[in-house]
Amino acid sequence: MTTDVHQPGGTRLQKVLAAAGYGSRRACENLIADGRVTVDGQRVDELGTRVDPATAVIHVDGVRLQLDETRVTLALHKPAGVVSSMSDEQGRPDLSQYVSDRAERLFHVGRLDEQTEGLILLTNDGELAHRLAHPSYEVAKTYVATVEGEVPRALGRRLREGIRLEDGPARADRFTVLETTPRASVVEIELHEGRNRIVRRMLEHVGHPVTRLVRTRFGTVRLGQLKPGHTRVISGTELGTLMSSVGL
Repeated sequence: MTTDVHQPGGTRLQKVLAAAGYGSRRACENLIADGRVTVDGQRVDELGTRVDPATAVIHVDGVRLQLDETRVTLALHKPAGVVSSMSDEQGRPDLSQYVSDRAERLFHVGRLDEQTEGLILLTNDGELAHRLAHPSYEVAKTYVATVEGEVPRALGRRLREGIRLEDGPARADRFTVLETTPRASVVEIELHEGRNRIVRRMLEHVGHPVTRLVRTRFGTVRLGQLKPGHTRVISGTELGTLMSSVGL
């Protein structure tokens, strides 16, 4: 028995894994036997191990399990014309209308400007929100932008090498031209900067003002087929991967 993590009055580890969505009890026993499960940083491969789900930190293949059922994280497809706020003193449409049916007190992780569409995360997990928003974790965000004019092939290198804006240097981690015509182009840009309107300002600086901007990825979470104004719960391995990406 792994005495360091074993809690005699706790729940069998395979039962905890099964409840977290890792398959049948037998499948979860195989995960343990194969050495793919750690508890509080210690690899556990004995089936008799019991743990306290309220306090144990459990990873499967390096992905954290969120066992606290009071914590919730949502993906929202924010439409254009909505402010990134849970309430707005000016009476503008805000994020609260999309989660008015939920009992949790949710807050948004970072912001999208009013006219930018796409993925924004809502959560009541303060530590997760703090880490996702903190510059030191360098969480990448991906955007698809429709811009004015034909984008030259060399622009990607220029943006990856970095440009200087009025509030300091800015650099794209990745830049791809998806479509281009003499009148308009569609590009994908990835960066980990969080400054106000950074994507719009970067593209305008290089001569291609943005006419539409959609965030398609935040960290490890993708917008996917989520429709504007709709939410979905981030759970299971998707949530675990997101937590692990910021050291949780």
